[in-house]
Formats: sequence, C-alpha cells, structure tokens
Amino acid sequence: MFPRRGLASLASLVTLGALGASAPALAGENDLVMTRLGRIVESGGTPVDVVGGNLEFRSLVSELGVVLAPRLLSPSDTIGYGGFQFSADVGWTSISSDADYWRVRHGSDVMDGAAAPGLLQTVGLFARKGMWFPVPSVEVGVGATHLMSSRMWTGQAYAKLGIHEGYHDLPIPSLAVRGAAARLMGNRDLDLTVASVDVSISKHVGVGGTWSLDPYGGWNVLVIIPRSEVIDATPNIDSLAPGNNRDRSLNFVFKDQDDILRHRFFVGAKLDYYVFALIAEADFALAGRSVDDRPATDDDCTVDAATDRCDSTDQSGAQQTYTVSLAFDF
Repeated sequence: MFPRRGLASLASLVTLGALGASAPALAGENDLVMTRLGRIVESGGTPVDVVGGNLEFRSLVSELGVVLAPRLLSPSDTIGYGGFQFSADVGWTSISSDADYWRVRHGSDVMDGAAAPGLLQTVGLFARKGMWFPVPSVEVGVGATHLMSSRMWTGQAYAKLGIHEGYHDLPIPSLAVRGAAARLMGNRDLDLTVASVDVSISKHVGVGGTWSLDPYGGWNVLVIIPRSEVIDATPNIDSLAPGNNRDRSLNFVFKDQDDILRHRFFVGAKLDYYVFALIAEADFALAGRSVDDRPATDDDCTVDAATDRCDSTDQSGAQQTYTVSLAFDF
C-alpha cells in the first residue's frame, strides 16, 4: 500500500523533476536536464509513468551533435611524416534557440519560457602528428572539446589521408579524405557518439617568402549516434525506502534512435609564419531531415512527440559554426 503522503510527495517531485528543479546544484547553464523532455502519465491524479518525447530527443541530440562534432581546422596537405602540431581553438555554433526542446538547458527558465542563447561556445585542445606508415601522406590527431558553461566535453580522434599533395608550384589543389570520431563525456543521462567523414581541397600559396596561406574547403557528413541512459524523474526520492516502492516505475528512457545524418560544408584558411599558424574556419550544417523508422508503423510524431509508436523526424534547423585556432607547427 503506497501511503497518501508518499503519493503527494511523489506527485510534486515528479513535476519539479520535469521542470528541472531537481537538477544538480553544480550544473552549468548548458548542462542538460533530460527529465524536461519526459511526459508525466497520471492515473487518478497520481503519477504512474514518465514517457520520453522521442521527436524532441532526436532534434535535440542532432543539434548538440553538430555543436560537439569533430573539428576540421586544417587544409588538405598533411603536416609531413616528421611534423607535430599543437593547437587550441575557440568555436561558436548556432542552435535553434526558439525550439522547445532546448528547454533541457539547466539555464533555461522553463517557468518564464526563457529561450536558449543563439550560440553555444566550445574550446578545444588538439595534438597532430604526421605518419610514414603505411604511406607517407597520413596524419593522425587526438584532442578534446569542452562545451562552455557545462560539465560536458568530448574526446576526439581522427586520421587523414593526403590523396594528392605537395605540388605547390602547379595550379593543382591538394586533395584529402579524413575520418574522425567524437565521444561525449560528462552527462550521465545521454550516450552520444559522432562519426565524421570529409573530403577537402586546398592550395598552398607563399606570401613574400616569409608567410604562407592555405585556403581550403570541402564537404563533411556527420553520423550522430544517440542512446539514452536510464533517467530518474524523481532523484530526491529513495526508491528503497519504505512506502516508495512504486518510485521505480517513474524511471524512463528515450527509445533507441536510428542514426542521425547531418551534412556540413566548410571553408577556411591557415596562415603560417615560422612555427606559428592562425586558422579560421566557417562550417555550414544543413537542417536535419533523417527519420527514426519505428518498426511496423508508418505514423509520425508530429502531433504526439511522446509516444513510442511512431516515426520521429529530425526537426533540427540549419546551423553555423565559426572557429578560430592558434597552432604551433614543429
């Protein structure tokens, strides 16, 4: 028998959890309160279940995936099999600030309907190394990117193959392909991996025998793989305490989603002087259109985003990222 006082306490805490009032006190403004995307199901005024909104979840992680996606920030030419590069970067990525799913930000005042900021800022540190095996024109790199005003960051790694490079005296651009991956850390409710493949071209231009300029551009496809961890809608209630056994039914997950595809185009330039390099880049991600195809149904989630019996279409908007990096080449 679930005590009446326990029911009242449970009902109030579920509501507060959905609004984010039970978010950790040390959370930053850009940390995610995933309970805000849950819909409370009641029976006789008592919460009996929480259902995750699949459509909002898909759109949210699509835009977040672009924010935290692997950095490009280099022309097609590799740094050479004897080369090292260390770099730091700062980036700003636009999001659909007026979209309802961004209410998951800890800093969003869901009671007053405050919108999310138009840009999210990240900082990153990277190390790159040229390789001679299996072929000379290979470059690998590792690094980390942190989302400012949050505890979230990604570990990143990539490998680049220079298909054609080094013919700087000829009017022929360099060509390269690159594969990369980023893995989200710092959020216990969300498991997120972003894979990246891109093709780029660039041209090395000497300036006055001292400076060099490498403008570059290309196309990039992102594969965003989101998975939900078990989310506790009532973190302030001990489900093992006497009378709280029904609290376990208020844990929920977002249904596993099909992989999300996003396409980006990028342009940038690397300016070198001695061992110093300044890199500026602009990335343009097209709006999301991929669909989470639920088995045995052709329904969509346009009307009821919370149900698990429908297909969810990525409704993320087009996004832009502007990044500046300072590097040291050795």
